[in-house]
Amino acid sequence: MSKTRLEAFSDGVIAILITILVLELRVPPGADWQALHSMAPAFLTYVLSFVFVGIYWNNHHHMVQAAERVNGRILWANLHLLFWLSLIPFATGWMGQTGLSPLPTAIYGVVLTCAALAYIILQAAFVAAHGPNSRLKSAVGKDSKGKLSLACCAAAIPLSFVFQWAAVGLYVFVALVWIVPDRRIESRLP
Repeated sequence: MSKTRLEAFSDGVIAILITILVLELRVPPGADWQALHSMAPAFLTYVLSFVFVGIYWNNHHHMVQAAERVNGRILWANLHLLFWLSLIPFATGWMGQTGLSPLPTAIYGVVLTCAALAYIILQAAFVAAHGPNSRLKSAVGKDSKGKLSLACCAAAIPLSFVFQWAAVGLYVFVALVWIVPDRRIESRLP
């Protein structure tokens, strides 16, 4: 099966998600700095989510480029990832509009945790399809970065009910860890 349809479909979904994210931003209720300041939580959560969606798109692109083929397991794992990514605009809007209230901040973490887990599952499906001696398996290695990200997002969920800013700090930390594109796969492409 060709990988180009998987990549084109995923790119389209991610482009729509970014569009939905920006459409969730509302125009400030006034024309002064105070009106703009009131929009800060919504805008900052938008920026964070835009970065996360961009990170997933970038790493997904590299993984698909390293793949030689796809199978049914990969297609379903990819849909699983896209499902969780499709919830990012909802979680972003809720967290931003409520000024980082505990439950919306925790739900944002649930969505990020599930997206990270879905990405790990997709990565494992690609590796399984290409074998333990593939360049993809070599590039992924132990995936310490992915596991650390998953743990941080999961830890932020209960932390959201105690200290929301610390939870958001963990989300930002994960984004900063991934902001520089992952060179593991890119370095092994011909």
